[in-house]
Amino acid sequence: MSRKDSRSRSTFFTPPTRRPRAGALRTAAVAMTAAACVAAYAAPASADGTEPVVSRGTTIPAFYNPPAQLPAANGELIRTEPLPLGLSLPGLDGRPMPGTATRLMYRTTDSNGQPAAVTGAYIEPSASWKGGGARPLVALASGTMGQGDQCAPSLALQHPLALTPESVSIGYETLSVYRLLSAGVAVVVTDYVGLGTTDRLHTYVNRVDEGHALLDAVRAAHKLPATSLTPDSRTGLYGYSQGGGASASAAELQPSYAPEIQLAGTYAGAPPADLTATMKGIDGSALAAALAWSINGFAQADADLRDVVEANINDAGRAALKDASTMCVGDAILGYGFAKSSKWTTTGKSLGEIIAAEPKAQAALDKQRIGTLKPTGPVRVATGIQDDIVPHAQARQLAVDWCRKGGNVTYDAVILPNLGDKILTNHMVPLITDQGDAISWMTDRLAGKRATSNCWSMPIQP
Repeated sequence: MSRKDSRSRSTFFTPPTRRPRAGALRTAAVAMTAAACVAAYAAPASADGTEPVVSRGTTIPAFYNPPAQLPAANGELIRTEPLPLGLSLPGLDGRPMPGTATRLMYRTTDSNGQPAAVTGAYIEPSASWKGGGARPLVALASGTMGQGDQCAPSLALQHPLALTPESVSIGYETLSVYRLLSAGVAVVVTDYVGLGTTDRLHTYVNRVDEGHALLDAVRAAHKLPATSLTPDSRTGLYGYSQGGGASASAAELQPSYAPEIQLAGTYAGAPPADLTATMKGIDGSALAAALAWSINGFAQADADLRDVVEANINDAGRAALKDASTMCVGDAILGYGFAKSSKWTTTGKSLGEIIAAEPKAQAALDKQRIGTLKPTGPVRVATGIQDDIVPHAQARQLAVDWCRKGGNVTYDAVILPNLGDKILTNHMVPLITDQGDAISWMTDRLAGKRATSNCWSMPIQP
């Protein structure tokens, strides 16, 4: 099946009006035949076309339009260009602080085994690495940014605060990126499959797509010319929330997907390892739109789940899925904060309840479970004990599952009071309070220091 198959761009809505190319029209015709009520997501012009892609009033740079043909190997660079950092100062030696950035597009393989173009950014730090050995590299997986192409993490590095009448995007991962750069660590950031790139919808929390995209970002970074990376550079994976799931998945998939990459350490903060539990946490919360992003994304990859949702969604649900598909976190909170998916279904049951009652749909979510494989190298799992968005219990269970498989696991429970039910504070505050410890743990691994597992303590850990 080709990269332009209709299932890679399908959601439960009629697409916005665009002037597609002839090839896109043919693809749309196939999609309408194959997917009944599921309309094809309109394909934008390619990078060499003339019509720009606009998402919620923001024109997506032509760089993000994938070419028709992709390289043969995963991690191969498709194109690069200088990326101006939105927060940058001239250093005393004339080099920009905290570093020099390059926008990337590279090839990966999605969960259906098909090639996909992914964008991201590499930042060469101005600070020197003092940990010994070659300058290390951290592949950073961003937390939830949204599903609209304008929400891509690489664009957030350029525009840390993007406010338009239709969209609000905040580059909150800039702090972790810059803290790593200040330690002399090179950083490569992935935009994930379909976030930024205009040929498909972002496959939100798809563990295979995320894990592959993060590992291939490492490969792409090493193929860039004129960097300080060497074959001896140690590699770490870093992520919180959606990014924690991506880094955790990558640590599991590395032996089979990218055996040449040696992982010095993986930080997985608040990882959504069990999507069934996570859906319950998100539904009715301030970030209820993330449930729509999940459904939209999985609809592209799994026909069984798509068919179940299509059979149970009402007109309000279709409208919500369509609307949310182009939103960033800011406008999603304003538009769908505390929405309940029971309002989107014909039966009045939540989407989680409907999926749980359908074995094939539940199986689609079960395939996304993280913790069924032993992770590579030392891992650090951190979770706020009050987290009610990405529930604490399922993140703790990931640490337990990895410990039982013999993983080198450092588990840290972030103990804070309840800071407000379902309003994101219980999820986001640990991101900040644990960040210093997370980066210190990571830089120790990159310096070659050994990590000591605390799996023995899990029975007494909250």
